[in-house]
Amino acid sequence: MSYSENLWLFLVLLVGIIAVPGMDMFFVLTNALTGGRRAGLAATGGIMAGGAVHTLFGALGVGLIAATMPGVFTVLLFAGAAYMAWIGLTLLRSSITVEAITGAASRSRLVAFRQGAITCLLNPKAYLFVMAVYPQFLKPAYGPIWPQALVMGAMTLLAQLGIYGSLALAAGQSRSFLTTSPRATMMIGRGAGALFILVAALTAWHGWQGA
Repeated sequence: MSYSENLWLFLVLLVGIIAVPGMDMFFVLTNALTGGRRAGLAATGGIMAGGAVHTLFGALGVGLIAATMPGVFTVLLFAGAAYMAWIGLTLLRSSITVEAITGAASRSRLVAFRQGAITCLLNPKAYLFVMAVYPQFLKPAYGPIWPQALVMGAMTLLAQLGIYGSLALAAGQSRSFLTTSPRATMMIGRGAGALFILVAALTAWHGWQGA
């Protein structure tokens, strides 16, 4: 797999998982509905800041393991692929629907940003997810880890801005879609699940070929 193909695969997976309705998406919508578009965009900015820290954590972890324990890196790659496949199966079997997006009290843009960042940073599943996913795409075969991490981090931030920012700007329509289209939201989740399984299989196969 070439480096450009690797990035395209990461982008497809990234967009798929960000588009799945979840806590980050609801946090952005809640702030947009109660505090306006600017509050929703501030919440988006907070989540992006947390995502940048996750990228840093993933790059540090993968870089350290690749440099000091290359054998463990291969094990981590296959363990991460198995974890991604499990996430995919979970999403395929789930029925993601949104009954309502309840609004909290209106908060300032600074508070929305801070709470978005803290919520993202304190999510332990996010760190586990990063350590499972990043070894699939940050590979010594493509060169130094840090330039690769910067590109993937920029892609992550742009995808979050594009998806969550669009939801914040169209909060009313977004809320209506999520609450009145249960089949559509369910299909989004299952589509992301299929993507996870596909990416896990592809990366495990390429890892096996390179072993």
